[in-house]
Amino acid sequence: MKIKPEQLANKLGPQPAPVYLITGDETLLIEESCDLLRKHLNSIGFCERETLHVEGGFKWEYLLQCANALSLFAEQKIIELRLGSHKPNKQASDILQEYLKRPAEDNVLLIIADKLDAGAKKSAWLKAIDQQGIIVEIWPVDLQQLPGWINNRARKIGLTLENDAVQLLSERIEGNLLAAKQELDKLNLLYAGQTITADMVMDSVSDSSRYDIYGLSEAAILQQVPRCTKIIEVLRQEGTEATVALWAIAREIRSLIVIQNGLQKGTPFDALCQRERIWGNRKNQMRNAAQRIPADRLSHMLSRCSEADAQIKGALGDPWLTLTGITLQLAGIELNIER
Repeated sequence: MKIKPEQLANKLGPQPAPVYLITGDETLLIEESCDLLRKHLNSIGFCERETLHVEGGFKWEYLLQCANALSLFAEQKIIELRLGSHKPNKQASDILQEYLKRPAEDNVLLIIADKLDAGAKKSAWLKAIDQQGIIVEIWPVDLQQLPGWINNRARKIGLTLENDAVQLLSERIEGNLLAAKQELDKLNLLYAGQTITADMVMDSVSDSSRYDIYGLSEAAILQQVPRCTKIIEVLRQEGTEATVALWAIAREIRSLIVIQNGLQKGTPFDALCQRERIWGNRKNQMRNAAQRIPADRLSHMLSRCSEADAQIKGALGDPWLTLTGITLQLAGIELNIER
């Protein structure tokens, strides 16, 4: 039986299915579904757990040995089979089907897998799970659904968010549900019992001790040169992809160009901010930066972003050095590293 993650709680009863498959590419929802299932199984006596990681050289016969082994600590056991991106071959498929023909009453098999491709969905082992157990298919939350997802998650922890705050969070986390959960938990600690505004979201982001790409672009706009260099240093040391940092800086530059061009044409500033998804205190920050930086300087920075992109893709030069120059230029510092 195939179900959605939100249906899982209603499918859990005193008699568990012999097998559960939780599959998808959204880490937070996979882990939450697994935690819900484990908690329920523990409550009905499945207190022992054995985890098998399917990696190179994994012996699939061990699954049957594990299922038939007598437990020394509990009568009922969860066998957790972590497939990851591995696809069962014919031997593995046969073993899974053999297991499911005679599943042990004192075992529950929990299989955790990445998103299944079209071939896996037609496989005999998956059809056997569909007949004998429950398949929880987890799909990514797309950008159109994200504001609703954030609102629902906020309500579950007792938070109320204004529409601008929801939109700002949606823009900030870029579809990363784990990041959204962390931001909502932090807002709940900072502003428990209050209606969350866009300014509160921005303050929460600014007060964060984490060095992230949003902090980098904010530091550049605010002309915080030491903070810019520190964040770039930490991002690089932590192995952050230069592509991600470049995207954040290039987005700020493009937004500033849009604001400058729009104001010259007489477009209201608030309308430009709405179009560029700029809320709260960032509006004044971006207005000041648009007034401070000449248009030709912004165009030059954007050209240098293309240069950094080419370096990331293999052209000569260090993309992080180029990115540092662009960031400091955005912050009002000119470095003599132009070509």
